[in-house]
Amino acid sequence: MPRHLWLVPACVALVAAAACSKKADTANDTAATTATTPAPAVHVTGVDLGPALGSDNRVANSTDTFAPNETIYASVATEGASPGATLMARWTFQDGQIVDTTSRTIAPTGPAATEFHVSKPSGWPKGNYKVEVMLDGASVQTKNFTVK
Repeated sequence: MPRHLWLVPACVALVAAAACSKKADTANDTAATTATTPAPAVHVTGVDLGPALGSDNRVANSTDTFAPNETIYASVATEGASPGATLMARWTFQDGQIVDTTSRTIAPTGPAATEFHVSKPSGWPKGNYKVEVMLDGASVQTKNFTVK
């Protein structure tokens, strides 16, 4: 056999080995990327209080002072994604007396606003109040407000 013909099988073997090696590297890169990229989680970015909401569930005019006969709205802004997170708003009066607790299950896929509200037709007693927002059972933000 001529000396240069042995190069053909050697070249074919090298090309095959390189192709297999490239596929393995690509598979490892994909696995590494998947393993190190955490799934996006939802988190609370803000809480606004006000006497009214817009159609987007955001407070139109943010305030921390309310009249006794007003409905008090809390707009909880979130970012991130979750197939099912639980937001809860706990409203309390000055000495820690619970006025209301409401939970909502959300499944955001990006920025979102969730609405909570309390009202009392006979009027709120004047004083200091607080709304505490929890995400999946953990306290994430509080807002103090006053009824005058």
